[in-house]
Amino acid sequence: MKNTSFALGLDRLTAGTALKIARGEMTWQLSAKTIEKVRASRKAVEAIVESEKTVYGINTGFGSLCTTIISRDETTKLQHNLLRSHSVGVGPAIPAEVAKLMMVLKCHALAQGYSGISARTLERIIWHVDNDVIPIVPSQGSLGASGDLAPLAHLFLPLLGLGKVHYKGQIVDGGEALQREGLASLQLGPKEGLALINGTQFIAAFAVKAIERLHNCLDTADIVGAMTLESLLGSVRPFEAALHQIRPFPGNCVVAHRLRQLLHNSKMVASHVNCERVQDSYSLRCMPQVHGASRNAWLHLKEMLEIELNSVTDNPIILDKDNSISGGNFHGQPLALPLDYVTLAASELGNISDRRTFLLLKGGTGLPQLLMHNTGINSGFMIPQYTSAALASENKGLCFPASADSIPTSLGQEDHVSMGSISARKANQVVDNLENIFAVELLCAAQAFDYRHPLKSSPILEACHNLVRQHIDHAEEDRVFGKDIATAADIIASKKLVTTANKVALELNANLNGEYHEAFGIY
Repeated sequence: MKNTSFALGLDRLTAGTALKIARGEMTWQLSAKTIEKVRASRKAVEAIVESEKTVYGINTGFGSLCTTIISRDETTKLQHNLLRSHSVGVGPAIPAEVAKLMMVLKCHALAQGYSGISARTLERIIWHVDNDVIPIVPSQGSLGASGDLAPLAHLFLPLLGLGKVHYKGQIVDGGEALQREGLASLQLGPKEGLALINGTQFIAAFAVKAIERLHNCLDTADIVGAMTLESLLGSVRPFEAALHQIRPFPGNCVVAHRLRQLLHNSKMVASHVNCERVQDSYSLRCMPQVHGASRNAWLHLKEMLEIELNSVTDNPIILDKDNSISGGNFHGQPLALPLDYVTLAASELGNISDRRTFLLLKGGTGLPQLLMHNTGINSGFMIPQYTSAALASENKGLCFPASADSIPTSLGQEDHVSMGSISARKANQVVDNLENIFAVELLCAAQAFDYRHPLKSSPILEACHNLVRQHIDHAEEDRVFGKDIATAADIIASKKLVTTANKVALELNANLNGEYHEAFGIY
């Protein structure tokens, strides 16, 4: 059952809504009001062409060629040449879902009526999304200003019958897909090509994926961290509300609340209430501060992204036939900076997770060293932590901010660029690694949990442990642990772990996100 339809150009778009549209879980529509706005903008462009008033991108060249005047007869050819000349992307193709998201985001931007696009062109893009005919887009080549030129050019080549597309389980030429569907390629009018390739939809689409995936990782961090704390008989006192009320960063408070809920009614906690240990290692007792800081970074990106998703980011902007503005709304800096911030935030979640895995392997407090009794002939869980350490180190290298760099292009006309497309891709690379780092900790924490039984943890964490054991057996001798890591990573990436915890919490009437649910629980 699909949710209520989304009105393009009118309703407020969020990352979650964009994902639902791309996945066919929500319908979308062009209302009569939106079509009227789009047509008015198109008429303004046509009036500019008739008046022969010089306006960038309509009857001039692009970039450093902005002073070259194009005749009225050549304005259509200009737009077609624009898509061809800017299709210079290289590298592996981006995931089809990201390309689909790019089209969804572009449609919402164009539908606001400031881009001079024709309703026919906009409807054709919607057709591509609705019929799952998704262009192949190379991952590299965008500077993040003037928007994401190269990937957007590749994205819209199929409108001209060029490029390649995913079509019914195959990769075919864009022209062939149109022919099979009985459709003709489009003839773009003045300004249309520029409206299509100017914009930040490549950066924003990857940011949408980062928002979704990192949200899952943030919740996962608290769950596996709590399991590790239980296994090591750690203290719950560092998570008390009174401590965090006197340093009330929102992310810190929500993590402390979540940890209290995750550990509530744990017999493991009760078993060492009067122990002599004074304090735990930082990677245990500072989870609210570290996980919380990463949540704050996630929230900042979410807020910036939502502004971007509802903005017009092409150039020039057409206000009316007498008022067009050639500005810089295509510049990716507003997203590049928070994406670099969130990349660091994701890396830190992996860094602290690897430290906790290391603690689990040290032995003591009733746990065998390397989490296996018969070591020597067996290496135990020593080597999975090598993978975790390697990935944590790789993530540190990926944390160099892409937005710190800029290389002039277009003969110096475009002399400062954001490199936000690299920021966006790197954020998701770090999350790829993070899911595997968490997989190693989850594997080790589940093994350690077994040694604590028959003591029981909280109902939530016991359910999470049972989920792992449904797919991965306890180990008392070496085996191909790479398979176990891959299985654990799937449990995490598929959201099964978080879903299990949330389901049990709901049954217990426990709100895992507390009063901060609206900010941190919805995207």
